[in-house]
Amino acid sequence: MNGGAPRVVWFIWPTDPHGVSATSAAQRLIQLHRPAHLVWNPVTGQIVQSLPPTLAASGLNGDLNRQGRVCIQIRVLGSVDEPFTDGKLDGLDDILAWLDSWEVPRRWSAGPPLPYPLSVAAARDSRLWSRGGHFGHSQVPCCRDGDPGTIDVGRIIGRDTAQHAPPQFTFPRPREEMRLLESVG
Repeated sequence: MNGGAPRVVWFIWPTDPHGVSATSAAQRLIQLHRPAHLVWNPVTGQIVQSLPPTLAASGLNGDLNRQGRVCIQIRVLGSVDEPFTDGKLDGLDDILAWLDSWEVPRRWSAGPPLPYPLSVAAARDSRLWSRGGHFGHSQVPCCRDGDPGTIDVGRIIGRDTAQHAPPQFTFPRPREEMRLLESVG
């Protein structure tokens, strides 16, 4: 990992969480050479860890997988059309405790993800990405996917945390151009 702010990226693995286990989805991701750190079935609460957080997963483009002290990738069984946060979130407390142990800030730096398919064309801000925290796959710079779609970030990171806006930074204003003396002729 390349260092920097720790972060987590939430993905959707498009499948019915009532009929597919996290183990089965994790095995399929490994077969496709796209393992995630965690695969989570929010309906059953089953969580499968495929990789340690100190190794890069392969769900993001280029070197984005290696950015941050950790760049944890979580595949949630579900659909972009039906927000997984509208249903049961069994196992979420265990995931959050694990993320806390890796010092991932409980903030959604880019704000809540847009609904699918609007999220496919959403702006991705590398400045917000550099702050670390929680991100939807649709919010990662250089990615063009639309998952996880509309999710209630307050149900993931907590209502108190979700209501606070990301920190605003004030940047120094450029100096006004100095007026040069006119050349004397």
